[in-house]
Amino acid sequence: MFVIVEQDLMNRLAQHRALGKAPKDEHAWLVAHGVLRKFAVGDVITVKGTESKRLMVIFDGHLVLRMDRGAGSHKIFEWRGGDVGGAMPYSRGASPPNDVVAEEPAEILAIDKDLLPEMIKACPDVTATLVHAMVDRARAFTSSHLRDEKLISLGKLASGLAHELNNPASAVLRSAQILGTSVSDSEIAARQLAAARLTDDQLAAIDEARKACETTQTLSAVARADREDAITDWLARHDVSEACAAPLVETGMTIAALDQLAASVAGGALDAAIRWLAAGRLVREVSGEIETAASRMYDLVAAVKGFTYMDRAPTSGPVDVRSGITDTLTMLGAKMRAKSVEVSVNFSDDLVRAHAVGAELNQVWMNLLDNALDAVADGGRIAVTAAPGHDCVTVSIADDGPGIPVEIQDRIFDPFFTTKSVGKGMGLGLDIVRRLLQRHDGEVSVQSIPGRTEFQVRLPAEKQTLSS
Repeated sequence: MFVIVEQDLMNRLAQHRALGKAPKDEHAWLVAHGVLRKFAVGDVITVKGTESKRLMVIFDGHLVLRMDRGAGSHKIFEWRGGDVGGAMPYSRGASPPNDVVAEEPAEILAIDKDLLPEMIKACPDVTATLVHAMVDRARAFTSSHLRDEKLISLGKLASGLAHELNNPASAVLRSAQILGTSVSDSEIAARQLAAARLTDDQLAAIDEARKACETTQTLSAVARADREDAITDWLARHDVSEACAAPLVETGMTIAALDQLAASVAGGALDAAIRWLAAGRLVREVSGEIETAASRMYDLVAAVKGFTYMDRAPTSGPVDVRSGITDTLTMLGAKMRAKSVEVSVNFSDDLVRAHAVGAELNQVWMNLLDNALDAVADGGRIAVTAAPGHDCVTVSIADDGPGIPVEIQDRIFDPFFTTKSVGKGMGLGLDIVRRLLQRHDGEVSVQSIPGRTEFQVRLPAEKQTLSS
């Protein structure tokens, strides 16, 4: 019976997609040292956070590693019949971020991890295949991580942009509605003034009042309320619409100026004149508000274009670190205001350009700044500094949050390691930061104590900038 099972395993190994081409003597070693294990649907193959204790040669089934990012379960890796998984030769022995679960009935030849050194000597072809599989798996994980992180960054970007655009867009809509009403009121008042057949002196008095209305004065809330009450009382005494008070409050139209106007123009003509003045003032105010809001939207779109490097090829070149960090902070503006976080930025006057892919570098700033915002309490502080070094650019992002416990500081750059709750983070952000900086020949380090955590990024400086 044992011989039959052994021969069956040898046949199955010969047909295995990954290991089928290995010599028969190596297949025999695997059979002699392995244990055939069967798993039902729902069985946990490897427990979250624990290192895999066996090499798995998968004959049949479907094993899946899933994560919940706050929007339902998300598959991040899978193994099927013909794959190999679990502990690998020369692997650092990373632990999975969640349970590896059988989603179909599975049969696996399991070789204990402690036997891997012996297997390396006895099975060189199998070992070479497994090392290649491990490299491919790492590459697939990296590609998946980068893709997921880009989607997360895109989601943050879209959410932040929508929030940022909402206020100026609402202001434009509100001001446009007021503008239409004010123009209509101004036209009606102008027709009434024309019908009054005013003298040149009366028209001159109205023109002087108009000039006073074109000036602006800034008042405190208390002073503004007192002034509005005084103008409202004056309007009531002269049978003029009290609705005209608010537009005139922060103008140069004083009570004395109103008395001077009333001395020249009386009755219905005075009412028409003040309504025309108030409507004109309101038109100018809302026109300014529309211009300000439109400028804000323009700046936001420009920041998005700068952040994403739209219409530019993803190639390395000179990158202005100032612009990248500024655009990133603009994207995170809503989150900063929601937590009342104070962000100070200090760029050295002699800061040189970094040599990098701009869009990828902005992803680094997004992850580090977003993490800092998550770390600080409401009303917290974040300090960003950038300065030139020896053939490099150094950027520091420090926050006054609670700090990172000493016992986990050496793990924060590991993939899938996170201290955030479900849906708040998957533990990819700092791993992506590290990987992106490695691709740019840069590096990131952290120093943390309670009340201060500082991430320092070093990037190669653009050589042309240094020599110019």
